[in-house]
Amino acid sequence: MYRRGHLGVSLLVFALPGAALVLAGRPDLAVVGGGVMLWLAMLPDVDHRIPGLTHRGLTHTLAFAALMGAVGAGAGTVLAVVVDGGHTTLVPFGFAVGALTVLAHLLADALTPAGVPLLWPLSGRSFSLSLTRADNTLANYLLLALGVCATAAAALLTARVG
Repeated sequence: MYRRGHLGVSLLVFALPGAALVLAGRPDLAVVGGGVMLWLAMLPDVDHRIPGLTHRGLTHTLAFAALMGAVGAGAGTVLAVVVDGGHTTLVPFGFAVGALTVLAHLLADALTPAGVPLLWPLSGRSFSLSLTRADNTLANYLLLALGVCATAAAALLTARVG
């Protein structure tokens, strides 16, 4: 998918966890998590800029999602010490945001015929739903609209419940 589609899927994926964070009394984490996911929505496509990496290779795998989760947990550890007085809630939060960012990207790319090699290095098989081409403008805008609607619905539900 293209940027708009990836942003939409990121919003869609984070709508429920974001609502859960708001209901748990952590709207600050909901805003930060959503913002980080949108900011890094295109992270797996860094493979376009790194010589030697093929597109939709290493950076489009569950292993990369786990690695980015570990990076997020590391950032959460640092922030827990520096900003949050040592509270450990930022460690799993950082892991979740790092991993979900990549997983949302993989989900969007799995909608295309090219798919993604989720299980690399265990398998080179590409997983694809073959629903639309990545360059389909309508599909990218529909994914963006779906993500915005899911986020708005989650916000309305949390406002009513909370």
